[in-house]
Amino acid sequence: MSRTAVVLFSLGGPDSLPAVRPFLFNLFNDAAIIRLPQPFRWLLASLIAARRAPIAREIYRHLGGGSPILANTQAQARALEAALGEGFRTFIAMRYWHPMSAAAAAAVKAWDPDRVLLVPLYPQFSTTTTDSSVGAWHAAAARAGLATPTRLLCCWPEEPGFIAAVAEEIEGALREMPAGERVRVLFSAHGLPEKIVAAGDPYPWQVERTVAAVRARLARPELDSVICFQSRVGPLAWIKPATDAEIRRAGADKVSLIVIPIAFVSEHSETLVELDRDYGKLAAETGVPRYRRLPTVSVHPAFIVGLAERIKALATAGPAVASGNGGRLCPGRFAGCPAATGVLT
Repeated sequence: MSRTAVVLFSLGGPDSLPAVRPFLFNLFNDAAIIRLPQPFRWLLASLIAARRAPIAREIYRHLGGGSPILANTQAQARALEAALGEGFRTFIAMRYWHPMSAAAAAAVKAWDPDRVLLVPLYPQFSTTTTDSSVGAWHAAAARAGLATPTRLLCCWPEEPGFIAAVAEEIEGALREMPAGERVRVLFSAHGLPEKIVAAGDPYPWQVERTVAAVRARLARPELDSVICFQSRVGPLAWIKPATDAEIRRAGADKVSLIVIPIAFVSEHSETLVELDRDYGKLAAETGVPRYRRLPTVSVHPAFIVGLAERIKALATAGPAVASGNGGRLCPGRFAGCPAATGVLT
């Protein structure tokens, strides 16, 4: 029987309070995040990490001393492996904290598979997430001497199982709202600086595709909903509308909110602290009648089964780079799309 290694990409997070500063340095020293040449990027990353570390440590202290993202990702990896069945094995490659690509590449090489499938746990492609993880993987694989044929599932913003899982959460929350109460759904995604989008990053367009698919699944044309973006940092202009601005608007409108993370598939600081604690407090302060944050899809059966089906399809045929739709998804104007050439670089 052939052997297929499935490498799951995720952001990662510090596993202890002492790990917070080096995690932040790794994040901001990534050329996909801060687009400056070295040594300027190293210097700026060092400065940002030093300044942000005290605030970030308080965030992770609130979470018990570290990020839960690795445990969440391990649970997803086990669930996917069970759904994929015999001949498949999952490996985790975190981008900014352990286990990183070097450890994953060494483990894959030791297992000696017939093929490697790279699967981001980011539904929507961005040069700052999936593309960065792919670059780190290739460097690590080269150092490990891993030359196994490799394919990339570059994005899956409309994957039916993912869409079904999200829609199910929203539908349940809507049914539980008091009759006659005005409700607005906020589809909250991680933000990006405008200049990255202007350079051809398809991420916000793919977020729109995800939300359109969820709305179609809900079949509620009257639903009041907004796509918004969270987690902005620094002085650059970021894509809008901002999630906190939409919460303030809902307070002014006296509209209750259902908030669903639409670009995160596991819980971490941006859901458990930013959305739950910080934005929950903001909603109370600004007069939002009711604020409910829905969970990420995590190991929802529909999500796991759906993603497993996409992985199986990738294993059998197709180009080296494919979206969840089987080929290129993004229009030609998005230069950042990795399926533009179909070559895995």
